[in-house]
Amino acid sequence: MLKTVKTMETIAYFDNAATTFPKPEKVYQFADKFYRECGVNVGRGQHKLSAKASALVDETRTLLLELNHCPNRTIVFTPSATEALNLVLRSVIRRKGSNVFITPFEHNAVTRVLNYIKQSFEINIYTLPFDKHKECYDLIELDEKFREIKPDCVIMSHASNVCGLIAPISEICGISKKYGATNIIDMCQTMGLIDTNLNNEDIDYAVFAAHKTLYGSFGLGGFICKSELRPDPLLYGGTGVDSANPLLPDDVPARYEVGSQNIHAIAGLNAALNWIKEIGIQNIYEKEKRNHKRLISILQRYNNIKLYSPVDVEKGIGVLSAVFDGFSSDNIGQILSNKYVAVRTGLHCAPDAHRFLGTFPSGTVRFSVGFFNTDNDFNTLDKVLKYILDNS
Repeated sequence: MLKTVKTMETIAYFDNAATTFPKPEKVYQFADKFYRECGVNVGRGQHKLSAKASALVDETRTLLLELNHCPNRTIVFTPSATEALNLVLRSVIRRKGSNVFITPFEHNAVTRVLNYIKQSFEINIYTLPFDKHKECYDLIELDEKFREIKPDCVIMSHASNVCGLIAPISEICGISKKYGATNIIDMCQTMGLIDTNLNNEDIDYAVFAAHKTLYGSFGLGGFICKSELRPDPLLYGGTGVDSANPLLPDDVPARYEVGSQNIHAIAGLNAALNWIKEIGIQNIYEKEKRNHKRLISILQRYNNIKLYSPVDVEKGIGVLSAVFDGFSSDNIGQILSNKYVAVRTGLHCAPDAHRFLGTFPSGTVRFSVGFFNTDNDFNTLDKVLKYILDNS
């Protein structure tokens, strides 16, 4: 007799900061249909299928630029946001002694690249001043710091993947640009969620991951940049154009998109962008805010839980961390998993954020909501949290 297995559909999913799940139904349907009917290489043939695939890629770029209010900027697709950050950072920071400023909440996709660059160029890495008591960046001290140490590059996570705090990117970029800095924004946790105008001369690069708040597929990331910028390529190889040239073509984005593009993931992002346009980015954000507040209200009922999240929920997205009395984060993660609740535990690839919050090296239990969390998700979580308290 077959054993009944509980399906993913019955799991209360609170790991949306890792990847949003589920995706909109049209993402599954369109990506599958397009891949079955037109899953061919982009720019590698004169036939109609190749032309259709190329048109999809062009349309996806247009939709993404439209979402971010920057029609005249350039989009480069990469297999992941991590590769995009490598490409940008390793090109922008190439001078010995460069002064690089980061937030206290950066992901390893930023800090490990910077530490690698530091081995070659002996760069100086500084942290943007932050007022823990007020839960905000100290912009006055920041300006004074920049006068003292001229910033060559400023890199910011738009929102922390550990505690959800949102950085005031426009204000900080406005200050740093006065001193000639190149400004790079990691928008993996916010693009498609927070309506952001990237038609802002103070912002040079914005990096994204399709599978997070854009509600697209795995295997696709990239960056949006000013059209005149020409970072050095990270990879070299075939582009499908200018094949006689022994060097990479000068055309952007072809110069950076070597190898075969992930047309299945691009089709998924295309469908997701149309879904965001249909629902409305502000409506998606408001829905997440409601889910965020509901999550906090449930967690705050239990006196065995300490939360790491802005007191003012308007300062953060739907991501927060928690520590449980008497249990390690891994212990709690296993208990929650056994009770069909999905979270993430540990350091979340952001050890500096945990050092800043005082949760290093043990880490935290991270809860993160999305658009598709249901009443059943919250009810299940509440019951499991009661079970943990009763058995502590």
